[in-house]
Amino acid sequence: MAESTTPVPGEGGPAASGPARAGEPRLRLTGINKSFGAVKALTDVDFEVFDQEVVGLVGDNGAGKSTLIKVMAGVNPADSGQIFMEGRPVQIATPNDATRLGIETVYQDLALCDNLDVVSNLYLGREDLAPRIPGVGGVLDENEMEARTLEVLAQLQVTTLKSVRTPVAALSGGQRQSIAVAKTILRKPKVVLLDEPTAALGVAQTRQVLNLIRRLRERGLAVVVISHNLADVFEVVDRVIVLRLGKRAGSYDVRNTTPEQVVSAITGAEFGELLGDESSASDAPGTVEREGAGT
Repeated sequence: MAESTTPVPGEGGPAASGPARAGEPRLRLTGINKSFGAVKALTDVDFEVFDQEVVGLVGDNGAGKSTLIKVMAGVNPADSGQIFMEGRPVQIATPNDATRLGIETVYQDLALCDNLDVVSNLYLGREDLAPRIPGVGGVLDENEMEARTLEVLAQLQVTTLKSVRTPVAALSGGQRQSIAVAKTILRKPKVVLLDEPTAALGVAQTRQVLNLIRRLRERGLAVVVISHNLADVFEVVDRVIVLRLGKRAGSYDVRNTTPEQVVSAITGAEFGELLGDESSASDAPGTVEREGAGT
């Protein structure tokens, strides 16, 4: 049995209110393999995300989710396989390669400096300079950086910050996540990867982050969300891709599938409407594709 098949663009994953997707995905990976010594982390994995789409990447611990994200981000380059950006074959060997292609990642630890304020975090390592003496460099253009920070936060409808000069250490979990996402927006990304964005957040903070993800989609970005929380996943994503034991187990349109079907793919179990022979299982409502399920 083939463990992975190349998805048909537009086969599954239209936005909840949008038309069926056609054409090339914003980002597409085919036949991705990655090993760490004798451990095979990813085996012939295919992945795709379209513009103005939120894809949930789910699976049990050790399924290969973080490894796949790091392949996209250039942290752990794939051993083999192909990557296409807007239909063009590309190489992603380093994080700088991913950044140049417009792929930005927000990791679970957020990579923020608690002792710096919001503006300083957004511009850390790429500060704007205002020239003072020709040929001698310049000083930090605090006014321009603050104005641009306020503009980006307004675009993302982040309204809970009292001041962009507040140290990050004083912010809530939801506010920190918003700042980490705003930091990527400054780089004008095409694809945003979010690793467990609602982990360890309260109800109100989780709602804030989910709304932020929706606004990223409204801006036309392709968004990938790793999460163990299927309630959050089903609330905000358009399509779910399941990894199991380093292989792609299926792709599901959330408009006409259930969490139970996704759990079935995650665990390898078959129950409910997925019971029966192979032909009837492939026609189960909500299943866009099922690859190697139950193996």
